[in-house]
Amino acid sequence: MIFPFAIPAFRDNYIWLIDIGQARPQNQGAEPREVIIVDPGDASPVIACLEANHLKPQAIFVTHHHYDHVDGIANLVQRYQLPVFGPGNSTIPGLTDPVSDLDVITIAPDISFQVFATPGHTLDHISYYTPGMLFCGDTLFAAGCGRLFEGTPEQMFRSLSRINLLPGDTKIYCTHEYTIANLEFAQHVETDNKAISVRLQHCNHLRSKGQITLPSTLAEERQTNPFMRCTEATVMTAASQFANRPIKDPADTFKVIRFWKDTW
Repeated sequence: MIFPFAIPAFRDNYIWLIDIGQARPQNQGAEPREVIIVDPGDASPVIACLEANHLKPQAIFVTHHHYDHVDGIANLVQRYQLPVFGPGNSTIPGLTDPVSDLDVITIAPDISFQVFATPGHTLDHISYYTPGMLFCGDTLFAAGCGRLFEGTPEQMFRSLSRINLLPGDTKIYCTHEYTIANLEFAQHVETDNKAISVRLQHCNHLRSKGQITLPSTLAEERQTNPFMRCTEATVMTAASQFANRPIKDPADTFKVIRFWKDTW
C-alpha cells in the first residue's frame, strides 16, 4: 500500500507526497519513511513537511512545465540529490529522467507507475498511474478539467477519454482546489443532476471545516463532471443550447463546454 497526502501551496495548489515507506517494513519505526514528491511548485512547504514528519524523499514526479509545478525542484534537488522524472519533450528545470507515453517507472519491486501522455492543458503534460491512483496534474480536476493553454480541445478530449478507461474506483489526485467552482458550473450545465447537488453540498461542508475536497474517484467524475459526461444527452443538449447550433458528437460537446467554462 502507498499513501498520498497533500501539502497546500500558493493560493490553491496541492503538492502531493506519495508515502511509499508504509509499504516497506524495514522503513517503519526509527527509519524515515520514503516519499515521492509530485509537482513541487514551492520547495519551502515540502521541506518543512519532510523535516517535521521524518520523511525521506526518493524522487520527484513532474506532470508539466508550469511554474507552480516546477519552481521548487532546484532547491529540493540541491538539498536531497533527487532524480526528477518528467515529460521528455519539455524544458523542465533539473529533469534527470525524461519519460514518455507508456513508460514504466519502477520505484521498488512492488511499486511502479505507468506514464500516460495527457496533452491538452499543455503539450508536454503527462500523468502517473499506479493501480487505484492517478496523479494527473492539471488535466482532470475534481468536476472539471484544465484550461487549454497550449493544446487543442481534441487533444484534451482524447486525454480525458483515455483516463475514463481506467477503473471507476481509481482515485484522482489533481493539483488544485477548484472543486466547488467546478461543481457550480457543472450544476449550471446539468440543473437536474442530483449527484452534482449532493457532491456540492458535501464539498462545501468539507471546505467550511478547512478540509480538502481531494482526491475524488473516477466514478464520481463520471457522475458529476461535465467534461467526462460529453456522451450524455443532458450535457449535449446544454452545449447545443449554449452554442445555438446542433452538436455533432461528444468531442464537439467538449469543445463547447470548455469554451463555456472559460467565459462563465
